[in-house]
Amino acid sequence: MATAATTTTRLRYEQIKPKIGAVIQSTKEELLSGELSDEINALLEERCVLIFPQLNLTDAEQVKFSDLLGGNAMEIRGEEVFKVSLDKKVNQSVAEYLLGSLYWHIDGTMNPIPIRASMLSAKVLAPEGGDTLFANTATAYEDLPEAKKAEIENLRVQHSLWNSALYHTPEPTDAQLDDWQSKGEADVPLVVKHKSGRKSLVLGNTAAHVIGKDYRESAQILHKLRNFATSEPYTYRHVWTVGDTVLWDNRTSMHRATPYDPDCGRMMHRTILKGGEAWDQ
Repeated sequence: MATAATTTTRLRYEQIKPKIGAVIQSTKEELLSGELSDEINALLEERCVLIFPQLNLTDAEQVKFSDLLGGNAMEIRGEEVFKVSLDKKVNQSVAEYLLGSLYWHIDGTMNPIPIRASMLSAKVLAPEGGDTLFANTATAYEDLPEAKKAEIENLRVQHSLWNSALYHTPEPTDAQLDDWQSKGEADVPLVVKHKSGRKSLVLGNTAAHVIGKDYRESAQILHKLRNFATSEPYTYRHVWTVGDTVLWDNRTSMHRATPYDPDCGRMMHRTILKGGEAWDQ
């Protein structure tokens, strides 16, 4: 008796650069079937940033895709999908906070368990600017000299929202500073170890200073590591097309948007994935 042949769907992709990124070529139907979820998650850990060109996900499809990859977590105000815009008419309560997105950062450094990954879909583009840059802080760490790794292995860094805010508003009002500082600080390892065994750097605009170091030495450590991690081999710049979706591993990457007019209407829809690992293992 003849046996029906079975066809196994495989994830199709191309690497972008040796040390970061992959472009996914599988169809929307294949991605939303759930059959590729394990492969996508494995590739995300390996490549840090995954590009899905012109996938044209609806909000419902984006939530479903996030669910298939481990679970869609609730956003800042309890919504499933967060509308990323600097326009105060859209995001009056968080538009100022989102100005920090114009500088290198990691989402959730203030949380004991950070976001595992973020998924961003382009709805409206800026006429000028508004690209997104990504940096792989795992491959950057791997390429550090062994002496540097030993030097920074056990260092810890104080992170805070108010340090991030001083990047875009260096002369805040008293009320602004009081509000930012009311959000508190967090003590985070400079080098984090993942369950997989990989290590990565925790840097970005929330990193205020290295605990136990004077501010001069702290700046030397943090700025030079950031500059190394955001140098050409470890970075990818995504120039958006409407309908593109990008997924990145939040714990092993930094990202930033290039400057654009806050009132131009640029709109991205974001979902975040459950299942992050604590900074301290």
